[in-house]
Amino acid sequence: MPTPLVIAHRGASGERPEHTRAAYELAIEQGADFIEPDLVMSKDGHLVVRHENEIGGTTNVADHPEFADRRTTKTIDGVATTGWFTEDFTFAELQTLRARERLPTIRPGNTAWPDETILTFQQVIDIAREATVRTGRVIGVAPELKHPTHFEQAGLSMIAPFVEIVRRNDLAAADSPIVVQCFEVGTLKTLNGLIDSPLAQLMSPSGGPADLPGQTYAAMVTPEGLAELAAYAEWAAVETAMVIPRTPAGAAGTPTMLVADAHLAGLKVVVWTFRAEDMFLPTDHRGDLPGWIRRFYDLGVDAVFSDFPGVAVAARP
Repeated sequence: MPTPLVIAHRGASGERPEHTRAAYELAIEQGADFIEPDLVMSKDGHLVVRHENEIGGTTNVADHPEFADRRTTKTIDGVATTGWFTEDFTFAELQTLRARERLPTIRPGNTAWPDETILTFQQVIDIAREATVRTGRVIGVAPELKHPTHFEQAGLSMIAPFVEIVRRNDLAAADSPIVVQCFEVGTLKTLNGLIDSPLAQLMSPSGGPADLPGQTYAAMVTPEGLAELAAYAEWAAVETAMVIPRTPAGAAGTPTMLVADAHLAGLKVVVWTFRAEDMFLPTDHRGDLPGWIRRFYDLGVDAVFSDFPGVAVAARP
């Protein structure tokens, strides 16, 4: 595969509604090496593809009067959230809903695309496999397991059905075209003992893993923390500001040592998420997503997540 890898963040989600077949197919057409599905669970244990388990903002569930009484408030990873949750719906019920653009005011053009049914993890794998045959390029998948501890507490373990699908699709080897992501440490450590697939520890500038109270991502990206991370994962998956912080004025600041430190620990580095809209860019790169991405390529990152994979491919050295 090319390097750095370009991973289509929920598909070409800057130009099509995220996590839809249209978004994934456009990403592949634009040259993405991997497509990313976020995984949550249905009430009856199916792995389905949604940004979060709360689906009020990503489906038309509010238009279904038969589901009005499912609206509730739950605490997800310590945050109270009100809406409709996938774990309260059977797979058959979820299939009656339609996926919708999550950011309609920011990406109004995406609202013009026809609503689609909610995809399953297997369907995303199938999209990648079919595209591999069609294009002659190996198209990988980069699934993210969302809130596994929350689902576990709800009596829905994500690990067993996930591992079963990975094994069934011959994606459990170290050289398989898959990168498995999670913000939680325990889930990755468990998966490390069950499959040889490459694993990626997601980390953000603030907070820490929901399953390890008291642990911080800041501590995990120190040289000592990265050495510990390398014992169970192959990738450090970090937000852009952990590599190039923003100045108080919002411009790109001085790069950190994270990429070099991770490489020294034997880890690859993937950075998220590159978006074209000015509100997501540093002030000195407004209107210049290619230049912003190239700053990270020049630092030696091994992969990027982008809502605009075509831009990331074109910027690649």
